[in-house]
Amino acid sequence: MIPRLSAQARPILLPAVPALAVNPRHAALLTAEGELQTVPHEQARLFLHKQPVLLCHGPYTRQKLGLENFSTFDVLELFAFVHPAIFCTPTPAGLCKILGLPGPESFEDTPLVLMDIARALLSDIRKAPADSQGELLEIARIMGLQGKGWPWAPFVFDALGEIYDPAVPLNSKTALNVWKSLPEWAEEAPEPPPSHFPPTDGETQDRLRKLLGENAEERPEQKEYARNIAAAFAPLSPPAQGEEAHPPHIVLAEAGTGVGKTLGYLAPASVWAEKNKGTVWISTFTRNLQRQIDQELTRLYPDPVLKDLHTAVRKGRENYLCLLNLEDSANAAGLAHTPPQAVAAGLMARWAGATRDGDLTGADFPGWLPGLLGYAHTAGLADRRGECLYSACDHYRKCFVERSVRKAAHARIVVANHALVMIGAALSGPGETMPARYVFDEGHHLFNTADSAFSAHLTARETQDLRRWILGAEGGRRSRARGLKRRAEDLAVGDEPAERALRLIVEGATCLASENWGRRLKENIPDGPAEKFLALVYRQVTARTRGRESSYSLETEVFPLIGEMPEQAASFRKALQKLRKPMKDLAAIFRERLIADQGFLDSDTRGRLDAVSGALTRRADMVLQPWISMLESLEKNAIAPEVVQWMEIEKIDGRTQDLGLYRHHIDPMKLFADSLRPHVHGMAVTSATLRDSAQNEEQGWESAERASGTAWLSPESLRLAVNSPFDYAAQTKILVINDVRKDDPAQVAAAYGALFAASGGGALGLFTSIARLRAVQETIALPLEEQGIHLYSQHVDDIDAGTLVDMFREDENSCLLGTDAVRDGVDVPGRSLRLMVFDRVPWPRPTILHKARREAFGGRGYDEMLTRLKLKQAFARLIRRGTDRGVFVMLDSMLPSRLYPAFPEGVEIHKTGLAEAVSILRDFLK
Repeated sequence: MIPRLSAQARPILLPAVPALAVNPRHAALLTAEGELQTVPHEQARLFLHKQPVLLCHGPYTRQKLGLENFSTFDVLELFAFVHPAIFCTPTPAGLCKILGLPGPESFEDTPLVLMDIARALLSDIRKAPADSQGELLEIARIMGLQGKGWPWAPFVFDALGEIYDPAVPLNSKTALNVWKSLPEWAEEAPEPPPSHFPPTDGETQDRLRKLLGENAEERPEQKEYARNIAAAFAPLSPPAQGEEAHPPHIVLAEAGTGVGKTLGYLAPASVWAEKNKGTVWISTFTRNLQRQIDQELTRLYPDPVLKDLHTAVRKGRENYLCLLNLEDSANAAGLAHTPPQAVAAGLMARWAGATRDGDLTGADFPGWLPGLLGYAHTAGLADRRGECLYSACDHYRKCFVERSVRKAAHARIVVANHALVMIGAALSGPGETMPARYVFDEGHHLFNTADSAFSAHLTARETQDLRRWILGAEGGRRSRARGLKRRAEDLAVGDEPAERALRLIVEGATCLASENWGRRLKENIPDGPAEKFLALVYRQVTARTRGRESSYSLETEVFPLIGEMPEQAASFRKALQKLRKPMKDLAAIFRERLIADQGFLDSDTRGRLDAVSGALTRRADMVLQPWISMLESLEKNAIAPEVVQWMEIEKIDGRTQDLGLYRHHIDPMKLFADSLRPHVHGMAVTSATLRDSAQNEEQGWESAERASGTAWLSPESLRLAVNSPFDYAAQTKILVINDVRKDDPAQVAAAYGALFAASGGGALGLFTSIARLRAVQETIALPLEEQGIHLYSQHVDDIDAGTLVDMFREDENSCLLGTDAVRDGVDVPGRSLRLMVFDRVPWPRPTILHKARREAFGGRGYDEMLTRLKLKQAFARLIRRGTDRGVFVMLDSMLPSRLYPAFPEGVEIHKTGLAEAVSILRDFLK
């Protein structure tokens, strides 16, 4: 909670405009004259054409009212300006909670609360230190665009005792240059290799007690878990005769919800790191868990200075704010013709000056900001295309990415994600220093992460991205894209072979797809080898699927090829080879220059040569070479048995987003293991759902070892299963509805409405189809709202999924609809999640890739194992604490008994009609 200021002598000036809140049927209005009204949407729309309004989350309000645009004083924008880098749920109740204000007691009094929020925020501005008020005023002036932009600007000036003059000229280059005050990072000597002393059981248990605190209840399950995880930190033994190296120590630990996994593995990991002056990497799949681990590390290092010194959160480059992109955005803000761009530039400048680490997916970035002001000028300011200038950038010494990399190199505990670990291991060269100790939490996601990391997609978007990386913005378009020529030409100047290689790279990139490829393919006028190949892919897919007008993605097997395909594949392959050769040549020239240097190159130039050389090599070997191999397989009419290839047109809401040739490994875990093997000494893989409970114990562990890749790393692993301490039989019920037809949208929607109403909110609805989700939302939103139950919906509400989950968590009487995949981001303890409803059994999608894996991994049994694990993972989200109670409902009466082992032993599964289910639900949750 943000401390409130005492009353000020000078009153706060508020906008003399109506305040507005909306629900699916009505709008609550507080008129400028102070009259509180509740009116239908139609009347509110007429009202809003006349004047600006005070509200919370303008785009969400516009969507609910069906209006394209109207002038708004958005309290969320004001909050992001006044309190940058502070988390807040983007609702009036969420703002009240963080500001320490009484929340709205009903929908009707929400407009009054919005006025209180605005008053509190403008009051808080006065708390700003005197030496920072000038910066606040200058940023607000830029955002105001001389009276045509941010409507809050005059009120910010008034709160700080100044008069807003819209005639003052704008200079966004100096007003928004917050980077000038950011600290620089400094190079440090590399850390020496760690020692190899294992954590003793006494040390591990002592550390666990310290993390838990003095008055914590002892959990035998957690103590056992920590004791076994410590085995991953044992020193390696000498290799046996005939072995090149001793296999790493592997611990596979399945621990049910409530065991306390996070502290259980942090205890031995932190002991080993301190004892040996080494680093342990903790890898997760979801951002939520990364944030949770970061919070738990405060128990280990309560002193913020020590925590900052000894811990780090590492993510890929694409997650961090690029200061050069921010500068470009700031420079354009004063010239912006659209107020949102200027507002976004100002709010991003405020955030950049306050953030802990520049992480655009982290805990201190308002995830709802892109929804307010657009992705391009907020989260889109990250370097997502690998266009970094490295030491040639004016902001290199203040770069958030570079600071993060260096911080992690000296930390004891690094919290990362699976994809970063895998890609980092795959890119590491011989002799390169890499982490040797890992804990992979959410280990059930390792297979899918490896599947993505080691795949190759020869598609329109991927080729266009590579073209942009090489050529930058084309056709005179204004863009932040910086091509290879701009990044590397000063390094090549005066070196004829380097200049020639760079010139050939630029010429060769024209073979790739360019902007507006979709329009040209639609008009059958493809331009260049890539687009001509993709045009044939489109023809083959649509011919084989007979689904040209389908709103869903389409795919087909590669063989037999249509007539012209082999010839066009050969032409495209030759063009890619012609592009790859000078990329390899230029990388080699730059590497040779580094090797031959006798101290004449400054460190920045060496860093740039190394970075550009590495980037060229990665794209030549990990992008172009797989594409060339895929095209060769078409020419030879043969595909390697360990991979599967197919052609696909990817669609979203019926619109083509991408198309091309796709290649995945049937078992990507071998590649994952190969990338880790050279340097890993010990690793623990843990999750609440590693094993399929329907298999016998040996089969279950073998499946877990295969899915986690540990079977390829070591012939044996320490296996540990710790049951959840929760009494699921008493805390949960499972209901299978047997009188609702799953193929009748009206019946399904009615069932969702009845169940959500019976629970009084706190319900999560999971769908296997976006279309069915939308149909249900359209039917039940109004009736639920009339009962005081707010319904949030992924793929309907113009808010990102993570923010929707935050809003759902904050309001225990709300409901959330999402696709099956949203369950991974749901960590909602307490009454806010007390009902979970699946529309259908989440069988695997019958894709070409799944067909190949099904044949390789066990046929129908593989399908059932994957489905049981999905159900097991979803059910685990329902109960997060010992006091939680929840009901799991399956609307698909065809749930086979073979899937029942997905649920905990002792929980009775009731097959019942909807009416009885509603009664059971209501009674159980009383």
